[in-house]
Amino acid sequence: MTYQEKKSIMSLVSAVVIFGSFCLYMYPQFPGNGLESLETFRFWGSFVFSLLVVSIIAHIIINIVFNIVYRITTGEKEPTFEDELDNIINLRATRNSFFVFILGFLLAMGSLLIFQPSQMMFIILITFGFMSDVTGSVTRLYHYRRGV
Repeated sequence: MTYQEKKSIMSLVSAVVIFGSFCLYMYPQFPGNGLESLETFRFWGSFVFSLLVVSIIAHIIINIVFNIVYRITTGEKEPTFEDELDNIINLRATRNSFFVFILGFLLAMGSLLIFQPSQMMFIILITFGFMSDVTGSVTRLYHYRRGV
């Protein structure tokens, strides 16, 4: 298995673990009162902001630990260059990830059009943000395994 495949698997697993554990951590803090209260908007705002910060920090730490473990176990350094194949795979993964996120954004705005509670918009945005991250990792893994 190549370095890129291992990194894609690590990215996929870490995204699932980070998102899942963060949701489990935040679930008990969900406000129980009305659907459109100010406290509910504050909760979703803090949820999104905290998820971004925690996710960025956790991904950085996980990448550092991955590179250290990879170097210790294989004795090789991380590849320092990317060829055209790597660039094409990254562009396709980014494209697919953006498609999923834009679909989620449109669905979230559509939920407001059909008079769903504003919580539905936040849930759709957060879910599709996670799904776009997973889609990018799966696309990378697929193309490194099967080719372009």
